[in-house]
Amino acid sequence: MDPLSDVLRSVRLTGGLFVEAHFTAPWCVTAQVPPGLWAELLAAPSHLIAYHVVLEGEMRVGLAEAPDFLVRAGEVVLFPRNDGHELSSGPGLAPVRADALLQPTAEGGLLRIRHGGDGAATHLVCGFLGSEGAANPLIASLPPVLRLDLRQGPAWGWVEASVRFAAAELAAGRLPTSDVVSRLSETLLLEAMRHYLAAPGPTGPGWLRGLGDPCIGRALGLIHGDITLRWSVAGLARAVGMSRSAFVKRFCALIGMPPMRYLAAWRLHRAGQQLREGGRTVGQVTHAVGYASEEAFSRAFKRQYGLSPREWRLQRPHP
Repeated sequence: MDPLSDVLRSVRLTGGLFVEAHFTAPWCVTAQVPPGLWAELLAAPSHLIAYHVVLEGEMRVGLAEAPDFLVRAGEVVLFPRNDGHELSSGPGLAPVRADALLQPTAEGGLLRIRHGGDGAATHLVCGFLGSEGAANPLIASLPPVLRLDLRQGPAWGWVEASVRFAAAELAAGRLPTSDVVSRLSETLLLEAMRHYLAAPGPTGPGWLRGLGDPCIGRALGLIHGDITLRWSVAGLARAVGMSRSAFVKRFCALIGMPPMRYLAAWRLHRAGQQLREGGRTVGQVTHAVGYASEEAFSRAFKRQYGLSPREWRLQRPHP
C-alpha cells in the first residue's frame, strides 16, 4: 500500500475549475477562492486548496512572508490552505482584487478574467479542491504553497489537454464530468506532493516528512496496508529494524504523535469515511477498521468526534 495515495483517497476531494484568466502586462491581482464559487459542489468544506495552471506566458507569485517566485507555462502552483496571494507580471505594481474582475461567459458557465495593458500575455486556468471530510494528516503537513513543473515530464500533455477540455466545456455552458475535473485536480495535487517530498531539506514535523524517512515511511506503509492488524509499538519497531525507544522518538519527531495514537486516529478517520459512504452497519465498520467490539469502537469514536457513530452518520450527507 502506498500511504500517500491511501491518505489522498481518504480526503475525498472534489475538484472544480472556476476561472480562465487572460492577463497582459502590466498587471497585478490579489487572489483567493471566494465563498460561493464552491457552493454548488461543497456544502461546507473543511479544506480548500486553490491552484493555477499556467498555459501560456509567465507570472510572479507572492505570498505573505515568503519571497516572490516566477511560474512559467507548463507549471502549476497550489495553495493547500487557500491563503491569499498575489499574481503579477512583475514587481512593484498596485494590485487589484481578482474577484472584482470576474465576468461570466455568455453561456453562464466558466468565469473569465481579461485584464492588463498591451504587453506580454499570460493565460492561466484556476481551480480548486475541496473536502468535507475530517482533519487529515496530509493536508495538515503541507506547506503554504506547492509548485509543480510539468514541462519536462510526460504528464504535461495530458494535464494541458484536460484543462483545455474542461475550460472549453464550461465556457460553452456545459459542465465537464466530475470525474474528469476531480481526476485532473487530484493528479496535480498528488504530483505536487511527490515533488515536494523528493526535494531536499524539508524542515519541521509533518506527515510528508515522515513518509520520506526510510524507517518511519515503512511503518506508515505497514499501518496503511492493513489497519485491522493488531500492531504494537514493539512490532512496528521490529518490522522497520529499529529499537522501540528510537522508533517512538523518531516517529513522534516526524509525525507529531506516538505511533499507537496515529494508528487509532487513522482507524477512526477511516471509520468516519465508511460511515459517511453508507452501505455498512456500525458493526461492520467496527470490524473493518480493526476494533474487536462495537462498544469500544463507539466510545473511541465519540471521544474523537463528539458524536456516536450513528449520530455522526445522520449529520453527514452521503455522496
